[in-house]
This record gives sequence, structure tokens and C-alpha cells, in this order.
Amino acid sequence: MVTHFIRRVNYYETDKMQCTHHSNYVRFMEEARVDYLDKIGYGFKRMESEGLASPVIGIDLQFKKTTTFDDLIDISVRIKSFSGVRVEFEYVMKHGKDIVCLASSMHCFLDKSGKPVSLKRTSPELYELLISESKE
Repeated sequence: MVTHFIRRVNYYETDKMQCTHHSNYVRFMEEARVDYLDKIGYGFKRMESEGLASPVIGIDLQFKKTTTFDDLIDISVRIKSFSGVRVEFEYVMKHGKDIVCLASSMHCFLDKSGKPVSLKRTSPELYELLISESKE
């Protein structure tokens, strides 16, 4: 499933050239990813209450056009791949019809002690959901 998250650029997120500072796109990705997981019914609060963490282990951004204060960015999010241990999210950020950024983030899953886990064993419901989402 592809979800859409709309994000307005705040004034403090711009630089001296009045462009959205590049570091903010990572924050936008996180906000869109949290929204995506909430929409599919397995949000961060639920994961954390079940003793799971999902840290970022890799990130890629390709900037295509600039955005500025008060622009609305439509961020589409989908699961690009899921191995059972790692999940990769893909993001397409648009302002109007223009693509402003293409991005992806890679995540693993850790238990409360910080050790990597296989979701198939530790959280079969989340495993099946992510498998299903990665096939859409």
C-alpha cells in the first residue's frame, strides 16, 4: 500500500537562501513513516509496547528541486522490500506535480536488550503484515 502524508515546510526549516535545509528531509521521512505504520495498524507505540525497536541503519536521499517556507510536500511512502530482518521504505516527495526528493530508509528490528530479532519468530503478526505490504 502507498500512503500519503502532507507536510508543510516551517520557516525555521529553511536556510539563508530561503530553501528547506536538506537535513529536514530526514525528519519528514520519519514523520511520514510513523504515519504509514499507524495507517497500516502497527504503529511505533504498539511496536515499542511489545518490546521492539526499529532503528535506521541506512538512508538515501536524492534532491531534485528545492522547497521553501509554507510549501506543502506530499510524501508518498511504501515498503520497497522486507526480508524478515530488515525493511526498506521508499519515499517520493512532491510539491505540486514536481518531484522534490526521492529517498529510502533501511531499518532492522531489535529487542529490548538491543539484539537483532527475526520478526517471524518474535512478532508473527507484524511479520505477516510487512510481508503483505511489501508485495503490494
